[in-house]
This record gives sequence, C-alpha cells and structure tokens, in this order.
Amino acid sequence: MYKLCFFVPEDHLEAVKDAIFEAGAGRIGDYDRCCWQTAGQGQFRPLAGASPFVGQHETLTRVTEFKVELVCDEAHIRSAVAALKLAHPFEEPAYDVILLSDF
Repeated sequence: MYKLCFFVPEDHLEAVKDAIFEAGAGRIGDYDRCCWQTAGQGQFRPLAGASPFVGQHETLTRVTEFKVELVCDEAHIRSAVAALKLAHPFEEPAYDVILLSDF
C-alpha cells in the first residue's frame, strides 16, 4: 500500500481528485474516494523556460492550494500518478509517493 500526497490549487481540487479516484486510488476496504485534505498557501517563482499556469517569470507567486493525502494499492499507484499529472494544471505538480508498512 502507498500513500499519495499532492498539492493542487483550489479551483482544480475536485477535478484532480476525480481523476485519481477514477484511476483506482483512495480505496479503503468497502469505501472508495477516501482522502484527507487541508488548505494552505503554496509559493513558487517561475524561472526562464517555465510555462506557468499562474504567475509571471522571475516573480514570486503565492496561491491557495490544498494538500490531499490518500492511500493507493500497488496495482493502481502508477496509473494514479499518471492521472494526477494529466489532470493537474501545473507544469510541475508537487507530489509524494510513500510506501507504507503494515505492522
């Protein structure tokens, strides 16, 4: 089992979650579409060569984003990450994939 964590702007939150859930992530026992989300503020500065969805080159940008955390089994983790990358508006979405231990 894996934990997938990612950051997404508020206006794309539901679309990205839907894509990841359709790819098979967020299932726990007899439940699906399970996740935890918290609001926060992300920041970045697009450098030369970037194609920013929001913000301008060489200018620090701050946006309201959500951190979403969910579990995903091994059979679906690669398709879930691929779905995340396709649905996310940012050129370089921030995400973590963490292998979970079962104690």
